[in-house]
Amino acid sequence: MYAPATQLWRGRLHVMGGGKEDRHEPGLEHWSLAVKNGKALENEWRAEIPIPRGGPHRACVVANDKLFVIGGQEGDFMPKPGSPIFKCARRHEVVYGDVYMLDNEAKWKQLSPMPKPDSHIEFAWVVVNNSIVIVGGTTEKHPITKKMILVGEVFRFDLETLKWSVIGRMPFRIKTALAGYWDGWLYFTSGQRDRGPDNPTPKKVVGSMWRTKLHV
Repeated sequence: MYAPATQLWRGRLHVMGGGKEDRHEPGLEHWSLAVKNGKALENEWRAEIPIPRGGPHRACVVANDKLFVIGGQEGDFMPKPGSPIFKCARRHEVVYGDVYMLDNEAKWKQLSPMPKPDSHIEFAWVVVNNSIVIVGGTTEKHPITKKMILVGEVFRFDLETLKWSVIGRMPFRIKTALAGYWDGWLYFTSGQRDRGPDNPTPKKVVGSMWRTKLHV
């Protein structure tokens, strides 16, 4: 698997979706392994119910004893066979905002999608006050230039109503950011930001940290 959704849930490490060996073809497989104190308790992975839609770069969140898989994409760059510098070939990608939940019924339930398709959000989320908050990401490519478009919104998923809203904007658009929450503040750091206010395509990889008061 390439970049699968991964999370600890109920004493088991769950790994699902992602891309197959060529990075481009979406995988639907879902496996789990019992773990404790950083060590595996089993010698083999257990097959679980496949996820309805495959692909990499998704948020995978445990909240209220439920497992959520949010956003992602189908397709990715494929490695060129035999390339001495490990070049990749561009392929068609479909970014989506689908949300799936697994609970006691042991079957995936599809919930309300994100306000816009969003990918590259693996670690760009926090759980605060019965809400999942997600920052940045990438959305559908430009219809003409086919260039990647970054996301600058801050999204909130209300775990009571199971509805999405946009609760703010970041100082710039960014993908693959790391998000955190502490003492009333929402933080994000790292990732790849846009080229400027008028150009949402990716450019510079950053290491700065930003924060804002979060009221949810």
